[in-house]
Amino acid sequence: MKKQQIASLFAIFAMLACNSPAQIFATPTPVPPTETSTPTLTATPEATFTPTITLTPTITFTPSITPTPTFSFPSATVNKQAHCRYGPSVAFLHAADLYPGDTGQVNGRFEYSGWLYMKFDKLNYYCWVAPSVVDVTGDINTLYYTELDLQSVGYSQYPPPGGISAVRNGDEVTISWNQVQMTGDKDRGYLIIAFVCQNGAYLWWTFSYPDQYTTSYTVKDEAGCPAPSEGVLYTVEKHGFSEPATIPWPAP
Repeated sequence: MKKQQIASLFAIFAMLACNSPAQIFATPTPVPPTETSTPTLTATPEATFTPTITLTPTITFTPSITPTPTFSFPSATVNKQAHCRYGPSVAFLHAADLYPGDTGQVNGRFEYSGWLYMKFDKLNYYCWVAPSVVDVTGDINTLYYTELDLQSVGYSQYPPPGGISAVRNGDEVTISWNQVQMTGDKDRGYLIIAFVCQNGAYLWWTFSYPDQYTTSYTVKDEAGCPAPSEGVLYTVEKHGFSEPATIPWPAP
């Protein structure tokens, strides 16, 4: 009985299997692997440093140093007894006595009178001498002109004259001023420095009085020069010169 039941079951299963729809299983077709594109790296060379061409300078000829000659001031020897003064004319204060054989160095000259500015060996200061009283060794034309500076000599204890006037009478000008009262030991009078016109020439003009008591002076002054005449007045005492006072010069 049991064998029949088992056979029946197999028969039923066989029928069911015939009637069941067939299941279709797709067989996967292998796909060849896709080739991955690998970028080709192109090596870019780094910039190559090109060195700058350095020019080698040509050798420059260096001249040998030529020594600059040292300027030599002219020297002078006194040829007669004379005076050295604090200005370049006889109108100026006496500075020292000079004797034949005195020597010194010429350091300058004055433009308008030709006097020489000197340092004598026996003196510790400078003063002016007339070119006629010294024998010069050297060329004085190589010297610069020296400016006149009366305040460097010494300052007067007295003021310049006051009340200055100048009156023209034809070709003459008379200058007047008030007396400056000075003690007898210090009194050295007055000094006039001017530019005047005479015979068509523009002249540097100096004049001095030895004491305080004469207070006027007359000078020839004509027309016909390219520049106007002018002048200044000083009080003079043994220590030196006052400040200059201007003379109100009348035109011709």
